[in-house]
Amino acid sequence: MTDEALQPARRAVDAVRVAGVLAYVVGVIVYLEYFGLPKQTVEAVLWIYLGTVAWDVRRPLREHLVFLRDWWPPFAVFTFYLYSRGLSDDLGIFSVHVTEPIEADKWLFGGTLPTEFLQAHLCGVPCERSMPPNWYDVLLTTVYYSHFFAAIGVAAYLWKRNRHQWVRYMRRWLTVIVAAVVCFVVYPMAPPWMASRDGYITEDISRITGRGWDFTTGDGGGGGAAAHQSVSAVGNQVAAMPSLHAGFAVLVAWWGISQMRSGWRWLLLLYPLTMTLMLVYYAEHYVVDAIAGALLVAAAMGFWAWWERRRTAGAAEPAGEAELTATR
Repeated sequence: MTDEALQPARRAVDAVRVAGVLAYVVGVIVYLEYFGLPKQTVEAVLWIYLGTVAWDVRRPLREHLVFLRDWWPPFAVFTFYLYSRGLSDDLGIFSVHVTEPIEADKWLFGGTLPTEFLQAHLCGVPCERSMPPNWYDVLLTTVYYSHFFAAIGVAAYLWKRNRHQWVRYMRRWLTVIVAAVVCFVVYPMAPPWMASRDGYITEDISRITGRGWDFTTGDGGGGGAAAHQSVSAVGNQVAAMPSLHAGFAVLVAWWGISQMRSGWRWLLLLYPLTMTLMLVYYAEHYVVDAIAGALLVAAAMGFWAWWERRRTAGAAEPAGEAELTATR
């Protein structure tokens, strides 16, 4: 068949795809208007699934169901994380740690608490979320909310382009999630804003995470707070150690750097660095929380790299023995 004969079919496929994508975009806009940002990863997964359907709307139903077959185990882990991360609040087995991270951060920075320093220099004394946001607040709040889409976005891309890499990525990501839940239960820890509220550090510190987006509502700060609470609809106020915001940012950057070949790939390091700056400045985490999140990711990456090398070597050994026998 000639290229000329294929062109009408190509145009028809493109037209259907455009219609599917437009319908998907309209659906996303309506959802955001009535419900706001997706509150948890499970919602993001559902929207990703609908996106794959819209992109390949001509494919038969059985092919669209492949997504559900592949993603139901990760979806189960996401649901487990969503409803179990508050266990340390509900069980009350372990007391909440407050002073240790304060002392650790001060030790790391020569007696200065980074959150106090950043809020004093970037926000003011006292720092209040009702203050007008600066330009960098808009950037940092956007970085904060990227946590809910970046890691799952990488997973969706890999699932579509390279299933083998998708499996390897999901092993590491899900291991980090499960290990973090265990940490939240056995080591509940108060974040800086809570320590300030309870009098352990200066009262001039505030939780200003949604401040950068307050200008979008024109309500003097309520919109940012509502957006922050909508993301944390099922949460745990003392699930601070390790920081999954920092950990997921390290995972995304690490994976991208390991897979890309361009020299520009090293710019991905700015993502976890900016995420950590934001978390400390906005009083969501201490620096030691971010370090713990990075170490957790490093441990998961190292374990699975070892396991995969061992499995590959084990699979190659029988073939090598067969070749040696044949030679003999």
